[in-house]
Amino acid sequence: MQVLKDKLVFISGASSGIGLACAEVFAKAGSKLILCARNSEKLSEIAKDLKTRYGTDTLTLQLDVQDKDAVNEVCSSLPQEWQKIDILINNAGLARGMEKLHEGYLADWDAMIDTNIKGLLYLTRKIVPLMLANEVNGQVINIGSIAGIHAYPGGAVYCATKAAVKFISDGLRMDVVDTPIRVTTIQPGMVETNFSIVRFHGDEQKASAVYEGITPLTAEDIADVVLYSASVPAHVQICEVTVTPTHQATGRVIHQVKK
Repeated sequence: MQVLKDKLVFISGASSGIGLACAEVFAKAGSKLILCARNSEKLSEIAKDLKTRYGTDTLTLQLDVQDKDAVNEVCSSLPQEWQKIDILINNAGLARGMEKLHEGYLADWDAMIDTNIKGLLYLTRKIVPLMLANEVNGQVINIGSIAGIHAYPGGAVYCATKAAVKFISDGLRMDVVDTPIRVTTIQPGMVETNFSIVRFHGDEQKASAVYEGITPLTAEDIADVVLYSASVPAHVQICEVTVTPTHQATGRVIHQVKK
């Protein structure tokens, strides 16, 4: 992973789950990190831990990617030495609710659309121009979902937001085809993080039931795929990766062993 040493990697949603796992693997590879999330205390703890274990230089940013003005302000005021971003990992995202579309909650819809789509767009709009201005062999890695390939009952809006991630990625790849910037979409299946706890509004019993009878992916599994996508030679572009547990074929075709 020498190719990633001293690269500057910006990770959104870095305080837990896949974002935190990405911070770990890139720190281990010798990269410098910009970590953003809403929980500034957790970010500070992570930065301190990575410094102790790997000597990682880290800039932490308290940021809710849903807030367009905050994204603009934070990205426009990055210190000069932190502006030459090589890799953007748009990881911040969430699912809320499993109601039928006609019974859904508007606040849940807003949270998913504003984070999964708008937040990704806001960061991409600010950081890709920095990559171009600094003439780096940049890369945008967007964390999508298998839900963006096929919809499933109770997930219409979430699935639509992740389908948007795929097509925004595809469109960006076309828009920067004449530049050194690469664009990658990672589409995980079932990953056991706090994802389901957030989806079910903190109901841990419902959340744990999602993974019963199957060995799900871990955040570290996805971070390894992200790391690989970023470490291939500059002339190689990993456009899209779909990764699931062995016993998951699609979003809803899953073999769960009955107890």
